[in-house]
Amino acid sequence: MPPVSLDPTSRETARLDTIIAIPVRNEAERIARCLTAIGGQAGLAPGRLGLVLFLNNCTDGTAEIVAGLVPGLPIPVRVIERTYAGAHAGWARRAAMDAAVAWLEGEGASPATSTILTTDADSVVPPDWVAANLATLAAGADAVAGRVELIPEEAALLPPSLPARGRLEDTYDALITEMEARIDPDPHDPWPCHRTTIGASLSVRLPAYRQVGGMPEIPLGEDGAFVGALLEQGFRVRHDRAVLVLISARLTGRAPGGVADTIRSRCEEPDALCDARMEAVPRALHRYAWRARLRRLHAEGRLGRDLAWAHRLGIPEAEARRIAALPRVGEIVAAVDRASPRLAYRPLMPRQLPGQIRFARLVLPVLRAALRLRRATPATALPAVPAATADA
Repeated sequence: MPPVSLDPTSRETARLDTIIAIPVRNEAERIARCLTAIGGQAGLAPGRLGLVLFLNNCTDGTAEIVAGLVPGLPIPVRVIERTYAGAHAGWARRAAMDAAVAWLEGEGASPATSTILTTDADSVVPPDWVAANLATLAAGADAVAGRVELIPEEAALLPPSLPARGRLEDTYDALITEMEARIDPDPHDPWPCHRTTIGASLSVRLPAYRQVGGMPEIPLGEDGAFVGALLEQGFRVRHDRAVLVLISARLTGRAPGGVADTIRSRCEEPDALCDARMEAVPRALHRYAWRARLRRLHAEGRLGRDLAWAHRLGIPEAEARRIAALPRVGEIVAAVDRASPRLAYRPLMPRQLPGQIRFARLVLPVLRAALRLRRATPATALPAVPAATADA
């Protein structure tokens, strides 16, 4: 059926330039909480914000609940219903965001200031979520990746071991993220930052969304792939710690391989590996140092002339020349990460986290001091990167 436009306001409104796109599937229990939070956004000029709800394959009464709630929302809403046998998370999020694009373009909004945000139908955004995203975009970002926390009352129902593991992972992730941000700094994403890439909190300017081809239509990991594509093509992605969304801690989700499946699998298998980027400190330092070195070689025009870097990383010459010819340094770094057997990810076991946290806390002050010294005296070299095979 065609989109249904529902505008609860009768007054003349300003032109829309910001639209939230939400894929929805069988969320009768949670959609009211989600929409209430969306309707409570503060700090925005009237008439700027709209909402697309893309209801796909709903069979539980979600559509009827949405129809009852939408007239009470203080923003214009477009509700789209689809039934499709091949539906998956990436397809649904792309469809929702593409509908937001079509709405913006139909309104004649300026592409330079048009913004698409996306979250999940079982998530709860705080009252400043849209305003915080727009502030970060206005400061120069092309896209903003927010961080997430579990809804407290739902998290309280999980086995105690799971939140405890989560706290360890969050602590370690912050430590290695600081290492990365200091060794291989991105001027558009300085420390303090995070490395979460999740569809529950993403925003992007319309031109950037268009240039990378939109949200990848893949069954799993569309959010991470989208942010990766933005970075590879040189867009400025800010991982802003001030942008936060609360996500569901339920054990039965709507998207196979999503957050609910991850939570359930960790309840069933407490010793399951950590996320890929949570490597031992020496390997993480090795990776970040190589990324910084590749960027420096590219900036100096030496990447394609001197292939010693490829030999050290175990990349065949033909593949190294192909990588060196890529047009953007973000693409080069990502391609090297994929091609080098010596940069293969080796994630930690949960029981290794306490030791690695202690190690990281010892390394970080040394790293900070070395970088301060290098800034003061540019000829000073960084301390040697620990061997990648070390297992502290």
